[in-house]
Amino acid sequence: MKILILGAGRVGESVAESLVSEHNDITVIDTEPLRLRDLQDRLDLRGVVGNGIQPSVLREAGIEDTDMLIACAPLDETNLVACKVAHDLFNVPTTIARVRSPEFEDGAPLLDKKGFAVDKVICPEESVTTTIRKLIEYPEALQVLEFAEGLVSLIAVRAVVGGPLVQHSLAEIPKLVPGIEMRIVAIYRPQKGHKGSGAHEGGVLTELDGSTRIEPGDEVFVLAATENIRTVLGALRKMDRPVRRIMIAGGGKVGLRLARHVHAGYQVKIIEPQPARCEYLATQLPPDVLVLQGDSTDEDLLGDENVQEMDLFIALTSDDEDNIMGCLLAKRLGARRVIGLINRRAYADLVQGTAIDIAIAPSHTVIGELLAFVRRGDVEAVHSLRRGAAEALEAIVRGDAKTCRMADRRVDELPLPKGAQIGAIVRGLHLADGSAAEDAKPRVLIAHHDTTILPHDHVIIFVPNKRVVREVEKLFQVSATFF
Repeated sequence: MKILILGAGRVGESVAESLVSEHNDITVIDTEPLRLRDLQDRLDLRGVVGNGIQPSVLREAGIEDTDMLIACAPLDETNLVACKVAHDLFNVPTTIARVRSPEFEDGAPLLDKKGFAVDKVICPEESVTTTIRKLIEYPEALQVLEFAEGLVSLIAVRAVVGGPLVQHSLAEIPKLVPGIEMRIVAIYRPQKGHKGSGAHEGGVLTELDGSTRIEPGDEVFVLAATENIRTVLGALRKMDRPVRRIMIAGGGKVGLRLARHVHAGYQVKIIEPQPARCEYLATQLPPDVLVLQGDSTDEDLLGDENVQEMDLFIALTSDDEDNIMGCLLAKRLGARRVIGLINRRAYADLVQGTAIDIAIAPSHTVIGELLAFVRRGDVEAVHSLRRGAAEALEAIVRGDAKTCRMADRRVDELPLPKGAQIGAIVRGLHLADGSAAEDAKPRVLIAHHDTTILPHDHVIIFVPNKRVVREVEKLFQVSATFF
């Protein structure tokens, strides 16, 4: 696929890095030559210097035969205008815009083909907020991702001594957790000093069969119906007490969004160094949110505000170093759990799983939204896992046994790439034409070797390596000549 990216900032760089690795033809436009030069030195892509809303610059970048424009420049106005120009002058089939303003959401009249012609809006700040809200709801999890309109969830959790499933084999799960269906799709096991091809973030992918045992320290990815998630978490580790008290370091866009979303159910304190911003936050947040002016790396301030009583400390400033230091300090002073917003991938990989419980990279929270447009086949959702090394995707089965490799076949008959696991199937969610079924009662089926996949099923697959994603996509593609 030929893709044009406008903006080589943190989001644009991350998007380019992810898409280049899948052998797409990528061109990046930016006004900063040095930034583009650095990208071209590291990645196999082309850079064009200039203003991305000017037709001449777009033409130089090859927009006339581009399949997709991803506009992620710093300004909303630039991204909206670029999508409009790309659609009206060059008939680009798909346009995606990064838009921070809540006034422009997917489906808004101003974004349709007669307006700014934006097919998809992405907002990293909103994506980060959604990610953190899930981690607040399920404090035991490392990651919580939803599929099939929220009916199915994929969770990543660190197994600990004492969990009912820990030190037991996968074949024993039905007896140990009766009445709750779940599917473990991946286990990453810590191996100190391991330098093999499977190593990533301190873990090596373990081959799964009925005899595979769950060991303490394993990072376990498990699929289950969303209504059963708490039971699944409790089977792998001791359940933490619910989050009640939250301290947020940083009152920027993400900090304000998060405080607005969670203040009703939690005691929230927010620390912001700029006096003017503190005054603004006080006008935007209800009186029960305590706004403090100060430095989140100030030990005296954190001590005075009883950080040791916090269930969760979340560092959301625009400075990676401050977020890391704030998290480390809060943890040392007694905060039960800390989460840091880390923009630099090298930093995030370094601190994840240390004293900092979870490091969130904003750019990676939106990658999945973009990949759903890039994937071939009828892909509904894509989530990037383990810093982009793995993926979980949801796709709809179209056609029949003659035209689609997935339709009317048992799971054990499918030519899945090594390590790929079908975890769950949602049946009855949509009709043949793609519309929602009226009075539908969708069923969540946890996949087994003898489960038959039917047309129109939503199938959720874990893919351990992005290099085999194309093989998975081919299974969903409909071909008139396939027999």
